[in-house]
Amino acid sequence: MKKQFTLIMAVCFVLAISVGCKTNEYGFTKKDVRSSQKLMGLDFDKDAIDTMYQYLGRNKRGYDTLRKYETYNETFPAMTFDPHPAGFEFPVAQANAAFVIPENVALPANREEIAFYSIPQLASLLKNRKITSVELTELYVNRIKRYDAQLQSVINLTEELGMAQARKADQEIAAGNYKGLLHGIPYGVKDLMAVEGYPTTWGAAPYEHQMINHTSSVVKKLEAQGAVLIAKLVSGSLARGDVWFGGKTKNPWDLNQGASGSSAGPGSATSAGLVGFSLGTETLGSITSPSSRNGITGLRPTYGRVSRYGVMSLSWSMDKIGPMCRSAEDCEIVFNAIYGKDPKDPTTSNVPFNRSTKKPSELRVAYLKRDIDRDSSATGNNIRSALAVFKEMGITPTAIELPTDYPFNVFDIILRAEAGAFFDDLVRSGDADSMVEQTKGSRANSLRQARFIPAVEYIQANRQRRQLIEEVNALFMQYDVIISQTSRGSQLLTTNLTGHPVIAIPTGFDQRNRPTSLTLIGNLYDEGVILALAKAYQNVTDFDEQHPPLFSTKK
Repeated sequence: MKKQFTLIMAVCFVLAISVGCKTNEYGFTKKDVRSSQKLMGLDFDKDAIDTMYQYLGRNKRGYDTLRKYETYNETFPAMTFDPHPAGFEFPVAQANAAFVIPENVALPANREEIAFYSIPQLASLLKNRKITSVELTELYVNRIKRYDAQLQSVINLTEELGMAQARKADQEIAAGNYKGLLHGIPYGVKDLMAVEGYPTTWGAAPYEHQMINHTSSVVKKLEAQGAVLIAKLVSGSLARGDVWFGGKTKNPWDLNQGASGSSAGPGSATSAGLVGFSLGTETLGSITSPSSRNGITGLRPTYGRVSRYGVMSLSWSMDKIGPMCRSAEDCEIVFNAIYGKDPKDPTTSNVPFNRSTKKPSELRVAYLKRDIDRDSSATGNNIRSALAVFKEMGITPTAIELPTDYPFNVFDIILRAEAGAFFDDLVRSGDADSMVEQTKGSRANSLRQARFIPAVEYIQANRQRRQLIEEVNALFMQYDVIISQTSRGSQLLTTNLTGHPVIAIPTGFDQRNRPTSLTLIGNLYDEGVILALAKAYQNVTDFDEQHPPLFSTKK
């Protein structure tokens, strides 16, 4: 009897296992369900799994059907991120003074020095016809051809387009049709921005030959103002890091170091004087970090300030476009040219850009004391020196801290889930395997794991994000500017989640003569104030006027 009972029990066990392991018409088993729930911290019992088994199958059938429908790159999700806290009041337009073009700018004996001139200086030379746009464009193009092999900052040289735009600019200026400070000035854009007639590679091997049949709105805005596009600059692969399918973009101050990412090309090329200015994008540090690493000034505007139509999406709710220049004044000029409402980008608005006329001593300024005090590196030391400079300017900042009681270790699933959606075809086709980097920290790996982020957790993270927005706004409204570290500390993730504007400015150098920086944070849509304080700081320091020795014209 005992043997028969054991045999019966064994048969029953095998049958139970076989039932649980039987694959249904949708291609998975109940055992698969039991295993997968561990990734989400769940533990449904057998009856619960039995109950939802067919439901899960219908869901999968729906997923399979969904994938048969084409979704265009330019399609935003119906759920558009709103960064505005409850009761938020949009700023009212104020009268802005005209930008001043200096009249006394002379051509230097060594024309190569022009490569590092500010936008107002270049504008003066062009407007007063001391140099032509064709000559200026040739100067920058020749510098790209001479130096970029060392920097690897340019993916595609748009020389033919640039020369045509330069000739047109010269004709317009000669005819008295001067369009403003950017007229005739050569620039470059991060190669996430589409330009018809040229590849838009997104820095990744699977898209090396991708041709997009329209031009991004931000490039069209600059073209309308007469700016001259000469280069598609490196984006780290799919907007991650400084490695792309052609190599690794270098820091002009130290060719043994990467330029940081993912706007590595704009950071490196602008610093080395290969372009007059550039445009980058940021989702989680990609303007501010390379600006800091390469010793330039980078403005990350308020979320939704600049149209992203025609620009690769990484995270619809976090992506921003901003200027990367040699000074805050240049950033202000470029930002004034590119911000505004675009019907093709549902996140943009008609909020005005008000340039600040306040003196530094009139500003309510705070600083993130704990983060800065804990930083014993050259970066921290230079920020503390900068605080002394601000004090000499009549500013005594208040010590504050950002909110900490939030699940910051999970917030990045927002970015990763949205990136996973945009690049779903890349992952499902297996083409992500052809990307250069395949490490644990690579974009390819990040996109693969995005498939395992539950939708419920994505929504819950965004609910916590909403609470963070409300608390941060209540804090920030007490101040005009908050001083912080750039790539370290708590502000980087927090302000990218809340959509607040920041500007990164150089503060000096470390022991290896590599640039350091600090960041000024502003209130929503209040770029004018942080730009004004950055300009005031740069007026009494000369860090923004320093250039990498190897690429400088002053040997």
